[in-house]
Amino acid sequence: MTRLATLGFLLSIALTATATAQDHDHGGAAGGQLGTIQFDTTCASAAAPVFNRAVALLHSFEFGRAADGFRDTLRADPSCAMAEWGIAMAAWGNPFAVGVRPPTVVQQGREATARARVLNPSTERERAYVEAVARLYDTASASDQNARLLAYRNAMASLAAAYPRDSEASIFHALAIAELAAASPPEPTYTEPIKAGAILEKLFAVQPNHPGLAHYIIHSYDYPALADRALEAARRYARIAPDSPHAHHMPSHTFTRVGYWQESIDANIAAGDVARRQGIVGEELHSMDYRAYAYLQTGQDVKARELVSSLPGVVARLSGAVQGSAPLAAAYFAIAAIPARYAVERGAWDEAQQLVPAHTDYPFTDALTHFVRALGAARSGKTAIAAASVAALQEITTDLTKRGEAYWAEQTAIAQREASAWLALAEGRTAAALDAMRAAAAMEDRTEKSAMTPGPLAPARELLGEMLLQLKQPAAALSEFEATLEKEPNRFRALYGAARSAAAAGDRAKARGYYGQIVKICERGDTPGRPELEEARRALSR
Repeated sequence: MTRLATLGFLLSIALTATATAQDHDHGGAAGGQLGTIQFDTTCASAAAPVFNRAVALLHSFEFGRAADGFRDTLRADPSCAMAEWGIAMAAWGNPFAVGVRPPTVVQQGREATARARVLNPSTERERAYVEAVARLYDTASASDQNARLLAYRNAMASLAAAYPRDSEASIFHALAIAELAAASPPEPTYTEPIKAGAILEKLFAVQPNHPGLAHYIIHSYDYPALADRALEAARRYARIAPDSPHAHHMPSHTFTRVGYWQESIDANIAAGDVARRQGIVGEELHSMDYRAYAYLQTGQDVKARELVSSLPGVVARLSGAVQGSAPLAAAYFAIAAIPARYAVERGAWDEAQQLVPAHTDYPFTDALTHFVRALGAARSGKTAIAAASVAALQEITTDLTKRGEAYWAEQTAIAQREASAWLALAEGRTAAALDAMRAAAAMEDRTEKSAMTPGPLAPARELLGEMLLQLKQPAAALSEFEATLEKEPNRFRALYGAARSAAAAGDRAKARGYYGQIVKICERGDTPGRPELEEARRALSR
């Protein structure tokens, strides 16, 4: 058993031990720099600083500490209905976490809004806040989460319109617009994300130290076509709220979108340090996944391997950890994704097929290992293993569909098609392989990545390019690699595939250009580096 497979086995044991663990609303470090907000309420003046700090935590998605802060507000003023509003908002968790909220979350939110109504907010404005958040937990539409999101967005639009001087109402309205947009397939014009961003940017100009404004601008523009609009906010957010691990991590969403790998690494090192000090293990794991991805794009494989090796120790601290911005599903996603990325990005196909799949409460995270295992087995000629993993992906797709997890069902179905394509190629069914791979690429083009991941384990068009290159169709392969780079700039395997394709097609100048990009983004890469990096270095030295 290889070192990577052994680590996979150890992780599967650790995951089994924590499979039923839930995030807890424990308090983190007291005080801290979280930015500046002023959310006026009719609660007692003694409760105002506690309430404002809780809202600042909420704006940085520190949900566990925010909920504790709202409970502290109630201790300072038991009649403060807006504190129950805050508890309901914190219960919803990360608005950009794709997936259906479990019944326990919905029940917590309903109970908080019910308590807020009993406390009878003393103004129409505060009643409007409570009734708006209640829409997220509406019994009448409990089976349709998107309908509840739409109702909440509309309620916040009315609130913001009724109270134009209440900047918090406008901020939460913009967040609701961005959240609903992210829950649906991306529209070509990105009208709704741009609308949210415009609201936030106008306010950011006059409230430059507000954590939610910087944070939500990044989320609003978290699409390949819009990401460069968020660069200023990305570079300011960590300075605004340095004691929030998410404020350090979130800028890396933008840096990843534009291919600024070292800035992503630096952001996630800082995020991991703060999360570790505060016991927010889910955020620590989430930042590790983004960091591993960036290390692998820059040829820093030794540092990526160190992250893989450290995983069991971090997983051991997951049970009972403080709840942060990353939901428990994101922690499990990172646990599966980091070793999978380490194998795939290096083309270590034998290592990939030896990874051990886990069986968690989040089957879409288990699917990551099955996918990489199938890909590695097919590309190593071990078709029986590949076929078994393809079958497992189909079972997970069916399970996710039954659960109502439409997004993750589609993502797993894409992975199943990709794996099937490479299995067909290994079996000599070339036409079927290309058809399946092109179908997977078309499916992926119609979707958008979740904020849970820095990027796919292997973009479909990149895999199609590698297949075409293997089949000695370099011109067609080059087109697919270049299409990948449009969406995933500075991605190592796409750049390398483009360089090799251009060289095979006789375009030496283009090949040299792509090799040059590889060497540039790998300025801190290992020496000697992986074979592809050494090839790029040799190509430039000739």
